[in-house]
Amino acid sequence: MGQGTSKRAVLRMVLAGTTAVSLMGCMGDEATRGAFSGATPAITDDVKTTGRFAERVQVERDGEETTPIFGFLKRKPNPDTATRNASSIDVGENLNGASAQPQAQAALAGGTGGKESSALIDTLLRRQAVLDARSPYGKVAGSVLAANSRAAEAELRSAKLRAEAASKNWLPTIGPALTLSSLGEVIASMVIDQVLFDNGRKKAERSFAKSDVEVAAVALAQDTNDRVYAALDLYITAEKGRAQAEAGSRAADRLGEFAWVMDQRVRGGVSNPADLQIVKQKLAEAENQRNSDLETARTAIAELNAMSLKPLSDVRGLAPIGNSKAAKPLSILKAEAERDRDIAEATINRAGFLPGISAKGTLQKGGATGGISVGAPNGFGFGTKASLKAIEATKEAAARRVSQASEDQSRKMRRLEQNLISLKRQQAQGQGLLSSANENLSLFDRQYKAGQRPVMDVVRVYETKVATERDQIGLKYQIALVELQIAHLMGALVDGEDI
Repeated sequence: MGQGTSKRAVLRMVLAGTTAVSLMGCMGDEATRGAFSGATPAITDDVKTTGRFAERVQVERDGEETTPIFGFLKRKPNPDTATRNASSIDVGENLNGASAQPQAQAALAGGTGGKESSALIDTLLRRQAVLDARSPYGKVAGSVLAANSRAAEAELRSAKLRAEAASKNWLPTIGPALTLSSLGEVIASMVIDQVLFDNGRKKAERSFAKSDVEVAAVALAQDTNDRVYAALDLYITAEKGRAQAEAGSRAADRLGEFAWVMDQRVRGGVSNPADLQIVKQKLAEAENQRNSDLETARTAIAELNAMSLKPLSDVRGLAPIGNSKAAKPLSILKAEAERDRDIAEATINRAGFLPGISAKGTLQKGGATGGISVGAPNGFGFGTKASLKAIEATKEAAARRVSQASEDQSRKMRRLEQNLISLKRQQAQGQGLLSSANENLSLFDRQYKAGQRPVMDVVRVYETKVATERDQIGLKYQIALVELQIAHLMGALVDGEDI
């Protein structure tokens, strides 16, 4: 009798201690460290309990500060940190070259959410953008980043919370249980379960959660780079439309002069009315092209302003883009993170087919029971061998996907580089053609004024010059767009700290 009472007392103490440790594990790193190290974190007047986005301090009715539960860490407040709303953010202030400003913590900061650090996330945080904050590109990028809704950040926070939960999966589980006996009686009990050996399943679960955070972090970086690229694509489209519209306005003005001259010559009976109709047709085409370019520019600017914090209609000009090939492309980083996640998942699945050992104890009104159980979660069957082989094949496939991603990245980069070389060659050759067209136009204009050339000859030469000039303008902005595409492919449009 005394021995049974002693066993129940010991089991109650184990259950109570496990419950306390589990609850303290939910209270964040400080409380957990205190539970396992024996040291209780001191709470002083200059220590605040903070969350991810805002500082919150619980105050009891007697005025004393208390620690909120569920994972808010303690840190000293930074007196230099100021809370700002979106309207107070300067355009491009968080890019390279911008003055240091108090800002919120980067979404990538804080690692994976668990106790393990992540080399991949550290790499993302150290990435440098190739855009100068003082340039037109930097102003556009800063404005659209300030207005970013950051939908991908929610998935990253969710993955970090899952990783934080998985980091404590080695602790025992405890919970109530209700049992309906054969006599119709409901029996309430408290069950504690502790895994002793699981063929690396718990460790793989933690590795899977960590890799899941890394995948979400790379996805957030890609989403941010995609947003900046989309904005700069619109900006370059608008600049191209503006430049071509300006050239079209000059052409329309000159063709208008030719139309007036032809009209006067037709009135005087010197020229054929058909020639006047041809000049008017060319004038109408030039005006239509100019209006089309203006509409393209207005559409791009309107869409750009819709996704930016401040109107960007006054931002003009192109800017050089730095070398973007120093960092590893985001697509390869994501493939590597997905490979690690797939391998961890395969390890979890493999452990399900292997026997494990766990200890379980039950405390109920009638007494306490306990025991050791051995078994495989998935059991054994005729297809177990094939399932294990399939799991090993999954690991090999995950590694091959990284090689495929590297090949795709290299292929796209080579295509863009050759396209850039071709466009620059066309630009250099077109510059010579434009100079030749200007010389021909000057010669024909002098001959026309001397009465040696009819007006229609000058109009045809001028039309050739206008077409060549328009092509040159288009090549200039096509080169800028390809350079931007290369930087986007490398994921170098945004600083890691701005993600």
